[in-house]
Amino acid sequence: MAEDEYESLPEHSGPLVHMSAGAAAGMFEHTVMFPFDVVKTRLQRLAPPPGARYKGLRDAFRTMIQQEGTASLFSGIRAVALGAGPAHALYFGTYEQAKLLLGANVGSAHHPFATALSGVSATVAHDAFMNPVEVVKQRLQVHSSPYTGVMHCVRSVLKEEGVSAFYRSYSTQLVMNIPYQCTHLVIYEFLRKTLNPDGTYHPPTHLVAGAGAGAIAAAVTTPFDVAKTLLNTQEQCPGFSAAQAMLLQQQQQQAHVPGRKVTKGIVNAMKTIYTTSGYAGFIKGISARVLFTAPATAISWSVYEFFKHYLSFVEGDAEEMATKTGASSS
Repeated sequence: MAEDEYESLPEHSGPLVHMSAGAAAGMFEHTVMFPFDVVKTRLQRLAPPPGARYKGLRDAFRTMIQQEGTASLFSGIRAVALGAGPAHALYFGTYEQAKLLLGANVGSAHHPFATALSGVSATVAHDAFMNPVEVVKQRLQVHSSPYTGVMHCVRSVLKEEGVSAFYRSYSTQLVMNIPYQCTHLVIYEFLRKTLNPDGTYHPPTHLVAGAGAGAIAAAVTTPFDVAKTLLNTQEQCPGFSAAQAMLLQQQQQQAHVPGRKVTKGIVNAMKTIYTTSGYAGFIKGISARVLFTAPATAISWSVYEFFKHYLSFVEGDAEEMATKTGASSS
């Protein structure tokens, strides 16, 4: 196959290629950038304990390594290792099929509306699978986490808070991720087609377009990410207001006790953030989020496009060989 035939790959490669490439992209992205994700979660805590109060991104890295060791930067990575591959397989598989159905691949022109709708479909599928993984991951990432590992966390949450705890932030996740993914995908497709009008496989284009799209989308949706972190990491605790409840429980570092309050839903989460930290609370961890997302999306798109490019050739060669074998036998 010639290089310029890459432009036609989305039409000929099947869902299995897209899902396999997506799984590889998800694993690479989350594994390589995981330490930044841990630091982002720490920086977004509204009432961190004394040992986890950081002045910024660099101070957080230095303090965590000095006080907790390098392993603290990988707390919760097992949860991501189990979930990132399947979740990204769903994401990219759904995205590519939706683009095909909605006509986003027609011609060389940019189709932002069809791309955005494809992103919505992909996000709903991805988040339905990934939300429980995020809950477990972030509970393991926080300072002085009461959980010893993935299964201990899963069992404890199920026993003490029920299945609904794994989807407490799902609505917030969708509210955050739908505008994030729409912005991210529309900008990526625009940059990709602008930087590489021929549509050939061009790694530098995927790298630059992925980084630019991820950085812009991450910065715009940071307030929703802070709310998601609150909903995922909170512990139920006594008190009349959600903010007071969360503060007291974090200070005591207690597990769930029946009859205690919990912050539910994006509106209550936003109120809690404002009550606890003011407007500044809505941009907590923005530098870590952008620094995490830009290279993460660059890696994700680069790996995805590479594997899609490679696997499509493998699939095409296999079909060609099968055709020749069938013809010779007849």
